[in-house]
Amino acid sequence: MLVQHLPQDSELARSLHGEAADWSVTDYLLAAVIDQLAESNWMFATVNRDEDSDPLDFPEPVPRPGSKPETGPEERTGAPTVEELTRFFS
Repeated sequence: MLVQHLPQDSELARSLHGEAADWSVTDYLLAAVIDQLAESNWMFATVNRDEDSDPLDFPEPVPRPGSKPETGPEERTGAPTVEELTRFFS
């Protein structure tokens, strides 16, 4: 019973969950908001860029504990795809 009520940053939680124990739900939600805002800015800039300019780099997601870094598509050549827009607005 006592183990269930240990603080999130206790040694037991750290040994079970690693550095993810340092992140709260708020931290994960804030990272998701930052990622979505960066993608939104990328989409806006991509759609409104000059046709002759180089494609913009896809934004890197905020690193989260215990996860491997995600990589965006290798090369961007214009407007976002239908799948990217669907994922963004869902």
